[in-house]
Amino acid sequence: MSFQQGLSGLNATSKNLDIIGNNIANTNTFGAKVSRGEFSDVYAAALNGAGANAVGIGTTLAAVSQQFTQGNITSTGNPMDLAISGAGFFQVSDGANPALYSRNGQFKVNQEGYIVNNQGLRLVGYAADGTGVIQPGNAVPLQLPTAGIKPNATSEIQMEMNLDSRAATTAPALGAAIDFNDPTTYNNATSLTVYDAKGQNVALTYYFQKAATDTWNVFVTANGAPVSGTLAAPVATTTINFPSTGGAPLSPVGPVVFNIPATTNAAGAQTLAMTGVLLDLDGATQYGAGFGVTDLSQDGYAPGQLTGINIEDNGIVMARYSNGQSKPAGQIELATFRNPQGLQPSGGNAWARSFASGDPIVGVPGQGNLGVLQAGALEESNVDLTAELVSMITAQRIYQANAQTIKTQDQVLQTLVNLR
Repeated sequence: MSFQQGLSGLNATSKNLDIIGNNIANTNTFGAKVSRGEFSDVYAAALNGAGANAVGIGTTLAAVSQQFTQGNITSTGNPMDLAISGAGFFQVSDGANPALYSRNGQFKVNQEGYIVNNQGLRLVGYAADGTGVIQPGNAVPLQLPTAGIKPNATSEIQMEMNLDSRAATTAPALGAAIDFNDPTTYNNATSLTVYDAKGQNVALTYYFQKAATDTWNVFVTANGAPVSGTLAAPVATTTINFPSTGGAPLSPVGPVVFNIPATTNAAGAQTLAMTGVLLDLDGATQYGAGFGVTDLSQDGYAPGQLTGINIEDNGIVMARYSNGQSKPAGQIELATFRNPQGLQPSGGNAWARSFASGDPIVGVPGQGNLGVLQAGALEESNVDLTAELVSMITAQRIYQANAQTIKTQDQVLQTLVNLR
């Protein structure tokens, strides 16, 4: 007669309750994964075999496996919070030991500009160079830039507009080609701010003057000074010739190249000269409708300071600047495993690779079978609290039943001892 079966049942059920208790404790732990106790029966080995009459000697805990199913994603509004929708793990490292892997996306920026979790481990990804080009290959801890963005001098201007074909000719017959202070010497005007190599703003004004049917002169001033000619004798920067149907210009063909001289802006600062600026007028039309500019853009910008970051679903960390520009500061790298259940829990919502898990397969979010990122959100624990409470009740009953078998064995043994 043996107490082994009941004792093993008590031990196994006690461990099962520990597992259930741990699951319940981590119900509100972001990125946590539910664990499941897996048990196996135990039989004594005999040299000649036990045949069909073998009786087991109890049960044992075979494994505690974690279930890497997707947890619910909840919005937090914090741009540094990240959730993985799909497969994959964040890689975090202290720079000295092997990387750890986590589903918890509660990240922050430390005093050195590194993106870190609550344990101070740095998020790993691909760095970007000074121009914002991602450097894939060697993953390093991601560090946000602290310097501002340099200015960019305007090199190209694009204009899309309609000039009214019904307008009267305004080109003066005598004197200067145009008087910028006399609206009767031109038909329409529009303005655009461009930037020199220092990022100083230069106010360009475009004057459109109808010289003849289907022919328009374009005069340009920079901070009030003509870019071609002088104030006393201004010269048209270009002349647009339209077909009789009023569609795309017959000339000029391609962008017009012009130079912007050094001037004094409204703040009294001396701006730098800009040479070889391209003016693209291919989008101009001449129809019987009012004058209207539908698109006016240029590629220059002033210097700016870092104002914030946002993370896209493909893991690219975009730095935003005060001048309205943005550029990549890096890209998050994710890892996945052939056997995620082989990962070794290391605490702090992280796992370490093991021989059973295999080597990590790395890539960017959305690549291959890797999931995508959702910024401003976190993945909740996949613990089903209702199921765990029911399992706890069941485990409690099983514990009582195993205790009852020990009690019964004790009563039987007591009966044998009392035989006289």
